[in-house]
Amino acid sequence: MNKGGHMNTRARAKRLRTERTLAEHRLWTRLRARQLDGCHFRRQSPIGGHIVDFAWRRRRLVVEVDGGQHAERREADAARTARLERRGYKVIRFWNHEVLENVEGVLETIRAALRERDPPPSRPPPW
Repeated sequence: MNKGGHMNTRARAKRLRTERTLAEHRLWTRLRARQLDGCHFRRQSPIGGHIVDFAWRRRRLVVEVDGGQHAERREADAARTARLERRGYKVIRFWNHEVLENVEGVLETIRAALRERDPPPSRPPPW
């Protein structure tokens, strides 16, 4: 803990990795170890003073899985999203029940977002 009694960001991220929701666990089992099209996602990753549920930093994509408490935090979540977007990240959000009831649909949405974030080729094709 730091002087103010608050856990630092890394310690909070570590704690959150052990205290995940069922929806976060289910999605992580499909994202971990480059299972989604070879993408290297990190879980409970610190970015700019925030801890995001999942992130692929190379493509600057953040995936958040929200529980019911977020229905009452829409303004705070919107401000957090805006701060992450100013850092160049695209943020996509899913409700817990979406992940639990339709993980394949969630994965397809993530794939579509990754295609949008695909960096352009560094040189023109040889043809």
